[in-house]
Amino acid sequence: MFSVFLSPGSTLTFEDLVPVLYQEGRYQGDPVTLGIGGFGRVELMTTLSHGKYYAVKRVSKKHIVSKRQEEHILFEKEILKAIQSDFIIRLHAAFKDTRYIYMVMEFCSGGEIWTKLKEVGRFEESIAVFCTACVVEAYSYLHKKNIMYRDLKPENLMLDVKGYVKLIDFGFAKEMVRGDKTYSFVGTPEYIAPEIIKNQGHDFAVDFWSLGILIFELLAGSPPFSSSEPQRIYAKILDGVLKFPPYMSEAAKSIISKLCRPRPGQRLGNTKNGIKDVRHHRWFSNINWHKLRMRQIDAPTIRLIRKGPCYINFDRFPYDQTKADEEFSGWDRDF
Repeated sequence: MFSVFLSPGSTLTFEDLVPVLYQEGRYQGDPVTLGIGGFGRVELMTTLSHGKYYAVKRVSKKHIVSKRQEEHILFEKEILKAIQSDFIIRLHAAFKDTRYIYMVMEFCSGGEIWTKLKEVGRFEESIAVFCTACVVEAYSYLHKKNIMYRDLKPENLMLDVKGYVKLIDFGFAKEMVRGDKTYSFVGTPEYIAPEIIKNQGHDFAVDFWSLGILIFELLAGSPPFSSSEPQRIYAKILDGVLKFPPYMSEAAKSIISKLCRPRPGQRLGNTKNGIKDVRHHRWFSNINWHKLRMRQIDAPTIRLIRKGPCYINFDRFPYDQTKADEEFSGWDRDF
């Protein structure tokens, strides 16, 4: 184990962490895997001393280098290190060895919003409103720090033990000076704003576009522009025709239409009052924003969370015993 970053007040060492094992079922006795992504695995760990749980993201350094993601990973760590918001996942520590980098994150025991959405088909309005309000608070915090998020989708939203929503995965986040534009092509196809597709340069407005897409997906169970071919999705986004299902409320249709305006300068959240306009939209009329920030609202999402072993709200994955190759280029000196 080489260098380590620890959040203030943390005295965690890598040796303190032990895997949590499945207690039953076909993977009984194997370490619990919470998720698998293109970049590695997230495993559930605990400490012998005080029994706290952590989600540990383990990524192959060789894979990072081959995909040229060194900058992204270093930036993600720097962002998470600096962030202190109840609506964004906490990074407790970071470690590395010759094969992997490890990010020791807060464990959100309620699972992914994406999983819950698949279980119930679509969310009732009060749940969608609450989830989206949490995202608005996360955005407000990030945008104040001049950080664009750029990867909103149900897979990147987790539920904590109280049912509050937290943003995870900052692989596409970028620091931006107000008034500047950037030209990189990033995001998940269904959530990409038209100006990214047209390569016209983009800014914070893309986060409001994706918020509109998220609201639609939470209420309908699938996003408004979809296809198995990314090119067809982009064509539909550029056409910009939103087809609302009949059960969607007028307030929901209104906020989605205003967030998903083709012209970034006309989007709700991106005009002169900024994010205040989003908070003041009538779709959020039942949200007390101060109480939300103080975590004093009883989250309606709590009824989506199953009771049982700490990993009950996650899909199960087989244990992977293969080891990544070692990597010695030194890009992770500062990790």
